[in-house]
Amino acid sequence: MTTTPLSIVFHGANATNFRQGFEQLIDPRHQITDVSDRLDQPGERACYENADVIVGIAFNATLPMPRCLRLFHAPAAGTDAVDLALLPASAALCNCFGHEAAIAEYVMTALLLRHVPLATADADLRAQRWTYYAGRPTALRTELGSQTVGLLGFGHIAQAIAARAKAFGMQVHVANRSAVASPLVDRCFSLTDLPAFMGSADAVVVSLPLTPQTQGLVGQAALAAMRPDSVILNVGRGPVIDEQALFDALATRQISGAIIDTWYQYPTPAQAECAPSLLDFASLPNLVMTPHMSGWTTGTVSRRQATLAENIARLSDGRALLNVVRPAASP
Repeated sequence: MTTTPLSIVFHGANATNFRQGFEQLIDPRHQITDVSDRLDQPGERACYENADVIVGIAFNATLPMPRCLRLFHAPAAGTDAVDLALLPASAALCNCFGHEAAIAEYVMTALLLRHVPLATADADLRAQRWTYYAGRPTALRTELGSQTVGLLGFGHIAQAIAARAKAFGMQVHVANRSAVASPLVDRCFSLTDLPAFMGSADAVVVSLPLTPQTQGLVGQAALAAMRPDSVILNVGRGPVIDEQALFDALATRQISGAIIDTWYQYPTPAQAECAPSLLDFASLPNLVMTPHMSGWTTGTVSRRQATLAENIARLSDGRALLNVVRPAASP
């Protein structure tokens, strides 16, 4: 099998996260070039325009048009920042997963901490307060295993969460576009029956990608259908949950709480720090806020590097690609 040398460009700070040691994963005949987000350094635009493969998270009208692009590879699952209408027809669009184990651990940790308050117990005992002392009727805790988790979407992430939830003895409900037949799932809902699904669970986990169909899917009506003592977690994309509706549901205690990892605005190359929303989510005491960290582990990086390297080898050898979001047009 003949290997065709490829010109590979890692575009921007996000892609650079996957560069360390990448040369050891691919054929040495391939050429790798790192370019900045703005392509404002000497020679960067020419490298970008002549790349066979671009590894990056965004493609839009501000970027030059690659002349011979064969593969645009997102180093993450989300490709909503790639304008498919502008991406050359000659290029396949692929993505990476490998983050589902890390995100499932994040979700289970967030849920467990609501039933096993280790930090509070530790702080109280250091102050000689035996708040959760066994034998006191006021110290009784709840158990995660008695709860029902609702998974909105049943892709890689939700399936990993379901397996771990089952290990704790939880009931697992799923709302999905298509029917789900899995031994991990106790009850399945269609997306047209979203209010019933939202009301069926103690904790609802959103892991859907952002598309025109999912944007704002969880709005005021869906949140109103949740149990008053329930919690919602978002590890998918922020705007899948309507921003104002979420804020209002938490501010009015319509729901018990939320753990939110994906947001409505993010740092940019020009602004390294920012609030995650124009609304004052930081003022809400029933909200746990994290900075899109749920899938970001050493394991995720190494698994995604392996996917990138495998697809580069497949492209070079003329084999079918993995994780194809949009195939290249037939020649």
